[in-house]
Amino acid sequence: MTTSIEVNKKSVKQLLESGKRQKFVIPEYQRPYAWSEEQAQTLFDDLVEYTVNDNEETYFLGTIVSYENNSTQEIIDGQQRITTLFLLLRALYTKLSKQTPSHQVNFQKSQIEPAIWAQDEVTGKIDFDKILISSEVMGDDGNQRFTEILKSGRSDPKFNDNYSKNYILFQQQIEEFPTDQPMQLYAFISNILNRAILLPITADSQDTALTIFSTLNDRGLALSDADIFKAKIYNHLDATGKNKFIEKWKRLDEDTTQASESIQKLFYYYMFYLRALENDRKTTTPGIRKYYSRDNFKRLYQNDLMDNLNAILSLWIVVNNRTEIDESWSKNIQIKQTLDELTSYPNEFWKYPVVIFYLKHHFDDNFDQTFLKFLRHLLAALCARYIVTPTINAAKRGILNLNAEIVKSSTPKFDFSVVDENELKEKIKNAHRNTVRMILKILAYQQQDDLLPRKWEIEHILPQKWQSSFFPSNSDKEVKELVEHIGNKIPFEKRLNIIASNGYFEKKQESYAKTKIQILLDLSATNTKWGLDEIRERDMRTSDDLVSLLNMWGLNENEDESEIDAFQVKIPVNQVEKYNGFTNALGLDDSDGSRREFLDLVSKKK
Repeated sequence: MTTSIEVNKKSVKQLLESGKRQKFVIPEYQRPYAWSEEQAQTLFDDLVEYTVNDNEETYFLGTIVSYENNSTQEIIDGQQRITTLFLLLRALYTKLSKQTPSHQVNFQKSQIEPAIWAQDEVTGKIDFDKILISSEVMGDDGNQRFTEILKSGRSDPKFNDNYSKNYILFQQQIEEFPTDQPMQLYAFISNILNRAILLPITADSQDTALTIFSTLNDRGLALSDADIFKAKIYNHLDATGKNKFIEKWKRLDEDTTQASESIQKLFYYYMFYLRALENDRKTTTPGIRKYYSRDNFKRLYQNDLMDNLNAILSLWIVVNNRTEIDESWSKNIQIKQTLDELTSYPNEFWKYPVVIFYLKHHFDDNFDQTFLKFLRHLLAALCARYIVTPTINAAKRGILNLNAEIVKSSTPKFDFSVVDENELKEKIKNAHRNTVRMILKILAYQQQDDLLPRKWEIEHILPQKWQSSFFPSNSDKEVKELVEHIGNKIPFEKRLNIIASNGYFEKKQESYAKTKIQILLDLSATNTKWGLDEIRERDMRTSDDLVSLLNMWGLNENEDESEIDAFQVKIPVNQVEKYNGFTNALGLDDSDGSRREFLDLVSKKK
């Protein structure tokens, strides 16, 4: 199919008068008129300055992107600008109407009229009841006010919509033009109509216009696919349904913003859930507008759509805001810790199975247990494979298969490639920079009773800047390499890390003592010095401990039911007090071999 795009520079008068043939329409999916009085004032002042300076150059107002929708011009980009121009010209026409009729006044009025109202092509008569623009923005109470202002030239100061406020602002500013210099007002009008230039870009389809807009737009809030979906759903409903939907959408929009998400993202996550229900395991991800537009947008018209979007949002409210909702799992610190660990996975693939599992199973009676078990298994599968192969596609196919398996069972099959444990241990020691935060979180949470502080940095226990004399028997290359090993890294609050600076271990222990991160407190309390031998020893201990932990959570276990219960490792009753669970395993004193005995026990239960 051939795409047609028309680009022609036009004056404001030329562009607005084209509305006589094809009326301008601000479609439902656009956001409400949002220009503030400050923005309107800036435009007015710029045009006044341009007039006063008698500039010979044209004044460029920007682009207007639209597409021909039957007999209308549907505005995709530039709605704020074109709406403001209509308000400004109407305020100028109102001013002229109050002046004593004269040749100049009548001429200026005749120039403005066909830019705002319909005009008979034969007689030239103006129909003041037919304006050349209408706003159909969903749920915007100001739409009717905009129409009334353009028809009547009046607005009530008590109204708080942006149409009314900006129109009254323009009226006030126009009144301040010197009454003894009427020609300056006429020149101002003439410049707006004839020397202010716009670049209209007209496409023959909505898709083409949206593509152009996305390419050009670097201002304000970009029009999203979610805005298109909003309009589609809205138009599909009856009057009662529309009112309810507007309120639901408004609340969802506010809540997503507070959770640092967007409705666009919710639709994206939800697409993976729908694909899983359809057993779609293709690794190629479709664009969400293309996906939802299939079968005449039928997926958007399902009765449970808004409920599912809100459910997805509730998950991210817990994750992003670290808060609780009215569901017991959100109070489970182990679940919240595991989700926090997953947030440090280097890409977003982990989110899709989590969303699917939550939507499919969160009403199950034993959801807290199955959710934690699933999250830990997922973390083990993703963490290990990314450490070994730090690429974006390391687990992509496995994730798509897992998504489809989740809808079948709360203990889904994990179909991932096997990870060599010896290779994994070696890779952990010199972990790729994208995996360090994830590894440190996993280790820290085995000793932490709550969530780690929001703002923490990766602390190099032996500083990155050291004196060569400190290690006279070692080359700088060797020291530099060991400094970047996982054994020399630990989480540390940002504010305390700044205070600790680049001091050596003994000097930083005072700052370490103030931390709320238990693994750092334990390290500081059990070590009197820190050098290369300590890094090497912790390298070994960290890699062994992490692999044992991932094994316990299901690493390389691809069957529906794991042979190891990640919650109840069976230990003889008389040993329970000795081991006291695995949460403190990383901090145990290994002088009697108890920690190693426990880890060996876990790894052999496979």
